[in-house]
Amino acid sequence: MKKLIVLFLGLSTALSAQNYSELMAKSIMHTHKDSIAVKVGKPAGWDYEQGLVLKALEHVYQRTGDATYFNYIKKNIDSFVDANGNIRTYHFDEFNSDNITTGRMLLYLYQELGDERYKKAADLLRKQISEQPRDADGGFWHKKRYPNQMWLDGLYMLEPFYAEYGQITNQDNWPDIVKQFQLMYKGAIDPKTGLLFHAYDQAKAQPWADKTNGHSPNFWGRSMGWYVMALVDVLDYMPKNHPSRGILIQQLNQLSGAIAKIQDPTSGVWYQLPGYPGKKGNYFEASASNMFVYAFAKGVRKGYLPVSFRKNAEHGYAGILKEFITKDAEGYIHLEKTVSVGGLGGVPYRDGSYDYYLSEPLRTDDLKGVGPFILASLEMEIAKELSIGAGKKVVLDYFFNHETKNGNRFHYTWEDRKDSGFNQWGIQFEQLGATLDTLGVSPTRENLKGASVYIIVDPDSYKETAKPNFMTAKAADEIEAWVKAGGNLILLANDTTNCEIPQFNILAKRFGIEFVAPNLNFVQGRNWEQGAVLIPAGNEVFDPIKKVYIKEITTLKLSGNAKSLVNHLGYPVMATAKVGKGKVFALGDPWLYTEYTNNRRTPLEYENFLAAKKLAIYMLR
Repeated sequence: MKKLIVLFLGLSTALSAQNYSELMAKSIMHTHKDSIAVKVGKPAGWDYEQGLVLKALEHVYQRTGDATYFNYIKKNIDSFVDANGNIRTYHFDEFNSDNITTGRMLLYLYQELGDERYKKAADLLRKQISEQPRDADGGFWHKKRYPNQMWLDGLYMLEPFYAEYGQITNQDNWPDIVKQFQLMYKGAIDPKTGLLFHAYDQAKAQPWADKTNGHSPNFWGRSMGWYVMALVDVLDYMPKNHPSRGILIQQLNQLSGAIAKIQDPTSGVWYQLPGYPGKKGNYFEASASNMFVYAFAKGVRKGYLPVSFRKNAEHGYAGILKEFITKDAEGYIHLEKTVSVGGLGGVPYRDGSYDYYLSEPLRTDDLKGVGPFILASLEMEIAKELSIGAGKKVVLDYFFNHETKNGNRFHYTWEDRKDSGFNQWGIQFEQLGATLDTLGVSPTRENLKGASVYIIVDPDSYKETAKPNFMTAKAADEIEAWVKAGGNLILLANDTTNCEIPQFNILAKRFGIEFVAPNLNFVQGRNWEQGAVLIPAGNEVFDPIKKVYIKEITTLKLSGNAKSLVNHLGYPVMATAKVGKGKVFALGDPWLYTEYTNNRRTPLEYENFLAAKKLAIYMLR
């Protein structure tokens, strides 16, 4: 296919109007129609490149709500994992850290679907970690065939899975995880530049290893990219109060500072071998540039890095679009100039020299570059909206709704990744710059201090729990005072048979809103149209959304300054009220939990995912 190289400023209007994350995701899924294959046209194997791209597609799905991406991920993983949790083409006895990476997608699907075969497959990878050979200091060998060697690459291949697995299973793997980063950093650091050499040999036995300190001869861009990506991803799972958290954040800051110094000042991107800018044969390389931009942008968003790194990310991303992105005649985009591989040792022997790194061929749409490009693009796209919720906190009630199942909190929680949870909505709030919190005690003006948005969903009745916490006049007084002072309140009830309505109305009536009969939209099976609710044009919250899906809605009775936002079958079903300096939104259904926003079953014509984001924006502003 003939490729047309185009400059960033010369991209077509149609191309510029869309997000590059989606454009690249659609392009790579077009090329790899059935599954991710490292080499187009050859059978796919269990491989880290596959896992890298699928992780990127997971984040595209989180951003767009388009279940096409989820289905593609599931199809890929299902082609490898059988009913017993065995992984096709995976070889345990290789003890290859590269084989761990795609395990993150096993954890993702397990949390989303609860299918035990994904957990069994993940358990197998966790067993590999337990038995992975280690050097004398306790550092993981990169592979069995690379004894006593730690590579920067390996920290990304293994540690994010190790961290997330521990979070899911309540294993404290943090001492070992932090130890791996400490050993790698100490073994590879160059005290003069602050950069990290590609690898080190603890035994100092390899011909490429410095006989004094064991490190390899050169700084390789992509290897440092793997390392900073590992840091920002691992920190996602590390408790904020963990005593070792500062160690990883310090590493990220120090290494990011060194990497920023070697960013090409004109183009904004980075060289294949950053230690030799402008040297004959050296070139701008796509994968490293994408990885650095991703780590910088995410690091700033998460608060790990100073805001100043945002400029480095912006300059780098503009350079990536100019230097590496092309468009073909069919309108698909492509990523140029990703080096195919970079390693040490093996047969033929790779000596880590300048000439070696420049001898490896470049590829178009190499997955090691494509995955980070999608991730970097997502971060740059998210950054445009962070100001909406910056400095604001969204608190979800865990007091009036504290239903449990098998001893665990159940229904409408931030943590729940399955259909019954608000995890997806929480991600939307976070991508608007807000932070998430919960309140497990009766609300007061004091414990709501600092909250910009407070959400109460489906208060318990005796049907859900033996000892429900009912709304009281005292609690309503406190919430009302908080709203009048500038708080924004979301009230999501349920139909009258599944929600404690009379007590909940003690609060709702304060704002001219009352949850009442009749209940509407009783849906039979998958007769989606029975749950359709039309949104009027120009709606102040949801415009330009036209149709959403809501089943079994409690209707509203309004008075005072409460006004109907959406009417359905002649009844108000959504309402808002301005109260003092704050505002209230009310709907007689939990509605925005994941089952009805993830679009895995609900047809895409129902815009619940976008509606969730629109409501979040309205309440944050």
